[in-house]
Amino acid sequence: MPFTGALWNQHGAGLYDCICCETPLFDARTKFESGTGWPSFWQPISKYNVLESPDDSLFMRRTAVSCRRCDAHLGHVFDDGPRPTGLRYCMNSAALHFVAHA
Repeated sequence: MPFTGALWNQHGAGLYDCICCETPLFDARTKFESGTGWPSFWQPISKYNVLESPDDSLFMRRTAVSCRRCDAHLGHVFDDGPRPTGLRYCMNSAALHFVAHA
């Protein structure tokens, strides 16, 4: 459910890793408030760390995002995000682990 995950309102400096395999996925510097209740980022740390694939479930076309290393489902990416990419990586808090910078 939106606005219920542990990380949607996290604002500290650090990295968001895959909960399953600890691959670094997103830097907190790319996180933004999307108003959706889900952690949202305008780009991953590296396109090599995430895999995008078509998702036609729930009677809509979306692009699913998963961890390239372990194939864990992370969320979806949409083209309604802020500059500079125009992308919104809408991730599930349950799929991420936040590692604060020391």
